[in-house]
Amino acid sequence: GLAKKYSDKLECCENEVEKIIEEIRCKAIERGTGNENYRTTGIATIEVFLPPRLRKDRKNLLETRLHITGRELRSKIAETFGFQENYIKIVINKKQLQLGKTLEEQGVTHNVKAMVLELKQSEEDMRKNFQLEEEEQNEAELKEKQIERTKRGLEILAKRATETVVDPEMTPYLDIANQTGRSIKIPPAERKALMLAMGYHEKGRAFLKRKEYGIALPCLLDADKYFCECCRELLDTVDNYAVLQLDIVWCYFRLGQLECLDDAEKKLNLAQKCFKNCYGENHQRLVHIKGNCGKEKVLFLRLYLLQGIRNYHSGNDVEARECLNKAQQLFKELYIDPSKVDNLLQLGFTAQEARLGLRACDGNVDHAATHITNRREELAQIRKEEKEKKRRHLENIRSLKGMGYSTHVAQQALHAASGNLDEALKILLSNPLMWWLNDSNPETNNHQESPSQENIDQLVYMGFDTLVAEAALRVFRGNVQLAAQTLAHNGGSLPAELPLSPEGSLSSPATSPSDSAGTSSASTDEDMETEAVNEILEDIPEHEEDYLDSTLEDEEITIAEYLSYVENTKSATKEN
Repeated sequence: GLAKKYSDKLECCENEVEKIIEEIRCKAIERGTGNENYRTTGIATIEVFLPPRLRKDRKNLLETRLHITGRELRSKIAETFGFQENYIKIVINKKQLQLGKTLEEQGVTHNVKAMVLELKQSEEDMRKNFQLEEEEQNEAELKEKQIERTKRGLEILAKRATETVVDPEMTPYLDIANQTGRSIKIPPAERKALMLAMGYHEKGRAFLKRKEYGIALPCLLDADKYFCECCRELLDTVDNYAVLQLDIVWCYFRLGQLECLDDAEKKLNLAQKCFKNCYGENHQRLVHIKGNCGKEKVLFLRLYLLQGIRNYHSGNDVEARECLNKAQQLFKELYIDPSKVDNLLQLGFTAQEARLGLRACDGNVDHAATHITNRREELAQIRKEEKEKKRRHLENIRSLKGMGYSTHVAQQALHAASGNLDEALKILLSNPLMWWLNDSNPETNNHQESPSQENIDQLVYMGFDTLVAEAALRVFRGNVQLAAQTLAHNGGSLPAELPLSPEGSLSSPATSPSDSAGTSSASTDEDMETEAVNEILEDIPEHEEDYLDSTLEDEEITIAEYLSYVENTKSATKEN
């Protein structure tokens, strides 16, 4: 009955449809039996795809336990299907099976698909191949180390970003800015997550530009993980998260990971929703902020193109054609005459500035030149103001440190006082317990058992009582400045909330191992940190709108390719 129904609907041969439905039924039963067997015995089923000369109509299934090594699986496949063991390679999850690791270690699971590649080589070729495998393994290890350095470099930069006491003239650091280029305030914990997310994203984008998709994808997925730690309100107000979804799906496409179609659909829908929240229903919010939306159209071209690709591979030809036509229309709008770029290059602008400026100004060279110049001046002014703000903040911290407070306490007080030095000092003087409880920094800990007579005399000379002066110096570990400031602020006595010990002094606050541990002075560690940071900084683009810049060469080829696929499918359907 089903065969008749679908053969009439699809205008196909009823016998062919019946065969396909029967195959689906058998596969479902086969898979269910295999799943039950795996749950009860732990024996997994692997679907083995043989080379063309041995391929049969039915699937080739192989049962095995997952704790065996790749070498043992290769031997089992060779024995079962009649290969010479050293003349085959096994590919699982788009990766070559590593012989020395177990299947579990390599992520092999029940119902996984394995492809057998048959080799026809001499012994000499095999030796060369072995050397090649070693080189590939070494290259994989290098990539793994590179990813570790990326992680280390980003963690260092994220830490510097949350500390806000680094000298921008001496120490490289990253900052988070809005669409206009101004720094934005974000809570420290969320700031670190956002910094790591954006850092991994930029690193992944750098690999994308070099077409190293295999190493780009892990960076982009790490970025996605850290973005998920940020609040939803933040993700709805910036386009970074949406752009990341596009980059991940572009990686899926370039790596040929068609098994990720479902995830691609979710990510593309999420990107579309984020763009709508961020830019407004008809880009009105974007136009209000930037004055135009020409540059951002590049993102929508990529979105429509990827939606077209996903729909095509999902069998939705009508939706695929619609999305691809949208992408093609945007490509025509965004195409830039190379002679116009050359004109702007002669005026001293970069190719990137030229492309972005022309798209922002609908291809008008004069308007683009003015737009680029104005943006340069605006950014230079903003950077100058942000640099001055950072300098004042560092000066305020140094001022409080000069009064005897630690960097950590000074930073906390300034944060509570919104950067106002006088207000921060009032907060510290009004609440010395805050200073005591938070100050585990050894830089202010003099740990004097008994205050010196000279220091006591200094406070007495200022008009304070001898016993009170001695008690204050014990509390503040011999720091005359802090003792004098606190006594003066409290009318010559110590605040009652300070928990004095029987001996008249506070017990020292316990310091955690991380507080007391000094940084390594080994030059090798410093060199490794510097190398890791520099690798990150090399891939951070100078232009804040780098993510909007594209020559669209890859997109042009891909649009034409998939439109031809859709048209061929349409023609074949008509013929049938």
